[in-house]
Amino acid sequence: MEKPNSVVTAFLLVLLVAVTLLRGVQGTIGVNYGTVADNLPPPSQVARFLLENTIINRVRLFDANPFILQAFAHTGIAITITVPNKLIPDLANLPFAQKWVKANILPYYPDTNIIRILVGNEVLSAANKQLIGNLVPSMQNLHTALAGASLDRRIKVSTPHSLGILSSSSPPSTGKFRKGYDDAVLKPLLNFLRATESPFMINPYPFFGCSAETLDYALFRPNSGVLDENTQLMYNNMLDAQLDATFSAMKLVGFTDVDIVIAETGWPSAGDPSQVGVDARSAAQYNGNLLRHVTSGIGTPLMPNRTFEAYMFALFNENRKPGPVSERNFGLFQPDLTPVYEIGILRPTARTSVPAANPTPVASPINPVPVKSKNWCVPKSSAEQDDLQKNIDYVCGLGVDCRPIQESGPCFFPDTVRAHAAYAMNMYYQAMGQNTYDCDFKHTGAVTTVDPSYGNCKY
Repeated sequence: MEKPNSVVTAFLLVLLVAVTLLRGVQGTIGVNYGTVADNLPPPSQVARFLLENTIINRVRLFDANPFILQAFAHTGIAITITVPNKLIPDLANLPFAQKWVKANILPYYPDTNIIRILVGNEVLSAANKQLIGNLVPSMQNLHTALAGASLDRRIKVSTPHSLGILSSSSPPSTGKFRKGYDDAVLKPLLNFLRATESPFMINPYPFFGCSAETLDYALFRPNSGVLDENTQLMYNNMLDAQLDATFSAMKLVGFTDVDIVIAETGWPSAGDPSQVGVDARSAAQYNGNLLRHVTSGIGTPLMPNRTFEAYMFALFNENRKPGPVSERNFGLFQPDLTPVYEIGILRPTARTSVPAANPTPVASPINPVPVKSKNWCVPKSSAEQDDLQKNIDYVCGLGVDCRPIQESGPCFFPDTVRAHAAYAMNMYYQAMGQNTYDCDFKHTGAVTTVDPSYGNCKY
């Protein structure tokens, strides 16, 4: 990197896209980085491109590829690793889970900002009793292995589900989990997620649930909406309905306090002639409107005033994927790193230097927050040390460069949780535009007009 502060600059811009923190995980946009192709650029080029040319600050991998993990070192980009389904029975054995963490996490962390491990993908939909029976024990063992390495607060464990886990989803208020999975698997799983402060992850795809009649509803286009007669709430897009159906199912078993993260969602830009709405314009509309919607703070009818962490599928068109044409055309970018369409994730300088293969400007980036009079965010004197440590973990986990409060950094001394929290909390507060509520941190922060900077440590 050319400048020591390039990581800070990159991620402050990303944080401006997330309009507000209201509860749960921060509304941020990530991308699924699949590699089922024989024409993709090297991982080092991909990592550099995402950091320097896009506002994407989170990446989900479908394995623990060491070359990709090495490539993302020192970028600050938050990385989610996926453990293949086939390893789940092995992970049900604690020594194996410990060896897996030692081999796949410890060599790369903290240089690579690994924030989450996903155990399998859509395991409950696999209808494999061995995988399903070992899913929660495997997650528990990975968490135990991370705890043994003192990483359990930094790296969370979860697993993504298809909407096939729901036996009912329409209207959204009737959402419930499939019998046999609800008590035997999903309740223990949700208990684990609650105890470890990890999110419930789902893969909602309006593309697979829409028809010619509901295309506008699926693409966030103007439409007449769908009324849930049980709640008298109106739905104007299919994604909200799918999220609320999941929320209703979680509510039915008593877990509304576990956050929901969108692990995968997307729209193909090309497909078979018989498929509805499969073109670059529709894909740009879905992903562009998705970006604006999940970061807007509007939330859903059953979960108002919320932002969502969401991962678009996928980074690249992958030419070796089996199935219909659409399966190979979910990418935001071509293998040569030119955009398939423009949705507002390229930085302004990148837009002028990277030609768009199919320019379709249907979504624009959110305007930067205007600079206000200078204030700073610091911990309240009454704030507990454990709460302040959580604030540090949260802000640094977003991908912000926390190196100044690490050993040898200009803000490392005094080496106290309170001093380090002051730096991290203020960095977040400044990036979000100095809104008072962005210094709240669950009532542990306060705004001050006194500059807390000292020596070479600049706030």
